Amino acid sequence: MTINLTLTVVAGLLFAAGIYLLLERSLTRVLLGLMLLTNGANVLLLATGGKAGLAPLIVKGADPSAYNDPLPQALILTSIVISFAVTAFMLALIYRTWQLGRGDIVADDIEDRRVAAQPSWHAEDDADVPVDLSEFPIPEAAAAADREALAMLDPRTHAAQRKEATRE
Repeated sequence: MTINLTLTVVAGLLFAAGIYLLLERSLTRVLLGLMLLTNGANVLLLATGGKAGLAPLIVKGADPSAYNDPLPQALILTSIVISFAVTAFMLALIYRTWQLGRGDIVADDIEDRRVAAQPSWHAEDDADVPVDLSEFPIPEAAAAADREALAMLDPRTHAAQRKEATRE
């Protein structure tokens, strides 16, 4: 069986573009990334089917190696149905997000900023686990971390979050 190099390269490009779009904060771009990923998977399954052959119907006197494998075609149809369902679900999420917030960008919350601002794990400092496992056991430390997280707001965040930060 030979693999079509063109289909393999196209599948790789679709996977690369889909993963790049999945890493964006816009839900519309995430949807486009999912669609590109599913199309890349379909093209890859098509490439695994091999070269075109006879239809998978048994005909007397035909060489068995001339037949085409129906399994990749069945997997592609299944993938199309699943990608259609995921696309419909994501469209519903995007529409609802647009109705509620007039935007489709996923905003950071304060806890995300707190976790991102923490230093990384050090073997000497973090080897002993304290009895209290909460991130900020002291309320004053939690309030200070909140103020620090709000001070470095990203300009791409939602406008309501910025208004909330200015009120405090």
